[in-house]
Amino acid sequence: MSNLTHFNSHGNVHMVDISQKRDTKRLAFASGQILMQEKTLNEIKKGTNKKGDVLGVARIAAIQAAKKTCDLIPLCHLIFISNMEVYFTIKKNPPSILCEVQAESTGKTGVEMEALTAVHIGLLTIYDMAKSIDRGMIISNIRLEKKAGGKSGKWERTNPKKNTKKLT
Repeated sequence: MSNLTHFNSHGNVHMVDISQKRDTKRLAFASGQILMQEKTLNEIKKGTNKKGDVLGVARIAAIQAAKKTCDLIPLCHLIFISNMEVYFTIKKNPPSILCEVQAESTGKTGVEMEALTAVHIGLLTIYDMAKSIDRGMIISNIRLEKKAGGKSGKWERTNPKKNTKKLT
């Protein structure tokens, strides 16, 4: 039988039973970026976008998305998120914005999907708010950087980005 946990012994898709797992503190840190024209980045930095504060709206969208992850991913469990930090870093070369998300929870399952979903939606919101200036923006490198908690304990990407925030 497969090592994929979302299949039961009969090969049917199912939601993983976590009822026997014990609650532990869970942390996940994910990141991604959106590349854009220099002109687009300058508009976002100046805050002169006609739709408003691009990064402020993207931060709220990322947090909301994390809370809705179980509605978007069919077999994902509903979890209680105890803390969510969303960071945006403006990069000049190449012109881009790095989105980093740290999600925290105490429960029976991890918060990796919530952190990854938050990054995706945060970056998509930037795209949506700036697409009138630059439809050629590229969203890329969305990935889990670190996680901690649960049976599998700590995990960290072998070559993490040098500018990632510290996982506490």
